[in-house]
Amino acid sequence: MGNAFDRLGYGTYKLADGEECVSGVAHAIETGYRHIDTAQGYDNEASVSAGIDDTDIDRDDLFVATKLSTDNLSYDDATATARVSRDRLGVDSIDLLYVHWPINTYDPEETLPALDDLVDEGVVDRIGLSNFRPEQLDEAIDRLEHDVFAHQVECHPLLRQETLRERAAEHGHWLVAYSPIARNRVADVGVLQEIAAAHGASPAQVSLAWLLSKDRVAPIPKAANADHVEANWAAREVELTDGEIARIDAIDREERIVDFEEAPWNQV
Repeated sequence: MGNAFDRLGYGTYKLADGEECVSGVAHAIETGYRHIDTAQGYDNEASVSAGIDDTDIDRDDLFVATKLSTDNLSYDDATATARVSRDRLGVDSIDLLYVHWPINTYDPEETLPALDDLVDEGVVDRIGLSNFRPEQLDEAIDRLEHDVFAHQVECHPLLRQETLRERAAEHGHWLVAYSPIARNRVADVGVLQEIAAAHGASPAQVSLAWLLSKDRVAPIPKAANADHVEANWAAREVELTDGEIARIDAIDREERIVDFEEAPWNQV
């Protein structure tokens, strides 16, 4: 088994391959992040590796996750490209490999055995799924020989994902929350503004603190700006009261940031 999982991770979505990603990852690690999230589809795995190399932190002290692209989900493509990702990331084994989306070439009869075999062969330490509907998640958990370690979905105070958080608690996996500050739409939510003011924090920090208050939820905010990277990390120090958490739970507004016609939730 690979490295220890850290609940507050650093997302690299839309960090351009090259200096932006290299410096972003290096600064995040220097700030304290130990969980780095990327994907084949981000086209920056090599830059993530270079960013790690620019620090004094041993790779064994980091938790590096990546995701299979939707065109690479046949058995042969999944097993072959996972090895390519491992090499690009410069790791002995990938700490966590997700199926990025259960669309396009996703086939439970091919994709899921590929994940199991990648674990058996030591290419991957842990299996992850991403953007699965509850029934798709249940089917995958039933089919897989190895446990699902994490399910990654959009989750924030405006998309609270109660059903999928319940699934995580039931099955014992992590719900990894992407877009955890809703691309800063949380900044114009009155409840979050009020709670933030009470803590001398920002609504974004309150959103991250709310996610961290939940059982088996791990947010992975993406930030290129160094100040934002540090501010997100500082959200760990924001301690919300039970009353404040309840107020956030009761926000009467729902917005999904990542949405498109082929998305799984639009296919029901």
